[in-house]
Amino acid sequence: MSAVPVATSSPAALPTIYEFDEDFQSKITALVLRDTSFMQQVEGLILPQYFESETNAALVNMGLRYFDKYRKCPGDKTIIGDLIKHDIISKVVSKEVAAASIMYVAGKGRTGLFDIDISDRDYVIEQVAQFAKHQAISAAILDSVGFLDARDFDRIEAAITKAANVGRNDDGGSYDYTEMIESRTEERLLRAAGKLPPTGVTTGYPEIDRLLHQRGWGRKELSVLMGPAKGGKSTALLNFGIAATAAVQRYNVLYVTLEVSAKITAERADARIAEVAMNQLGANTHAIKAAVEKFKLNSGKFIIHEYPTGVMRVSDLRRLLERYKAKGIKFDLVIVDYADLMQPERVTDNTIENSKSVYVNLRGLAMMEDVAVLTATQTNRDGAKKAVATMTDVAEDFNKIRIADVVISINRTEEEKALKQARLFFAACRNQADGFSVRIAQELDKMIFISEVIGEE
Repeated sequence: MSAVPVATSSPAALPTIYEFDEDFQSKITALVLRDTSFMQQVEGLILPQYFESETNAALVNMGLRYFDKYRKCPGDKTIIGDLIKHDIISKVVSKEVAAASIMYVAGKGRTGLFDIDISDRDYVIEQVAQFAKHQAISAAILDSVGFLDARDFDRIEAAITKAANVGRNDDGGSYDYTEMIESRTEERLLRAAGKLPPTGVTTGYPEIDRLLHQRGWGRKELSVLMGPAKGGKSTALLNFGIAATAAVQRYNVLYVTLEVSAKITAERADARIAEVAMNQLGANTHAIKAAVEKFKLNSGKFIIHEYPTGVMRVSDLRRLLERYKAKGIKFDLVIVDYADLMQPERVTDNTIENSKSVYVNLRGLAMMEDVAVLTATQTNRDGAKKAVATMTDVAEDFNKIRIADVVISINRTEEEKALKQARLFFAACRNQADGFSVRIAQELDKMIFISEVIGEE
């Protein structure tokens, strides 16, 4: 799939539609509706009339209006479907184009919107920006003919300068605080009425979701579970990943393991889904197969990748996400088990700087890719002995606490262990209350990190 070069022969031959092939135009459409970072960088450069397909034009028009109002992409099939219905009622699109759009989004009868390769974002942005600049400069030259007759050289210079400055937005996207209050109000009302899904990715437990600002693991945020060695961190990460995959929204989850092999991780997932003890997997082969096949029918993607300890960098993780976007798969939740075992982009002799670099880049990845990132870290020796590990008990580098948006410690005394219970202590939170615990019941032999949320303490 490639872009066709834009013609530059003369302003009179200025194309009114993209001179990109159909696949490339569909790729732009998919990015408009699914990739907020893309939209932030091409704001003002894309117009519906540039598209040859009426379906693409209608969907892009809808996506542009949504972004202008909420400063993000719809990104969800349910929301996009609802927006199409509103456009039918408002007579923004014909019923025929709307029907084609619905089929396109659903992926019925053709490659669907959510199957399209949305990798190589930067290349697409560059092509779109070049086309927009060509349009702007050509239009400015045509407009300047009248100014030239009037010898209005200042207006000619201003028009050409403005056109020459057309290009990608590298400032991260503007947000007019006071002007956006109407959209924030509407969005809050719709969410309160249950007409919009939460912005976060569910933990799988409503009692915990409501304690998190985004009603789940926050998109564009880094959430960290903290616990002692062999304290259940990996089990917790796995459980939260499976819960998100099995949610009504069918979130796509990428699980990267740097400590345990992919096969062992998959066996743990088998135990969790089938609710069978790890030492009983061999005795329940057929029941486990049936449970996983049933799980598959109503779940999003749950993909496991293993990397050797101390080798994977955040840039490697970014490339991995790009490879899946090329297959039409965009992840909602990325789980790294766990960040302390990642390698910084540039290794130094300072272990704290190395650690800080990993966590900063991991949070940057969450923001750039509009995903929720969940990982884990160790408590120090003193923290491992405490009944409640607080943020000061993090191992090695306190920068982890500063950088993360949510830090939750896993705590369990010997008495609680005997009762198959534990406590989740909200140790540090950027956008919500912290300093409290949630008691949970567990069945760790079956890899069930939370069998019941008992309540807050």
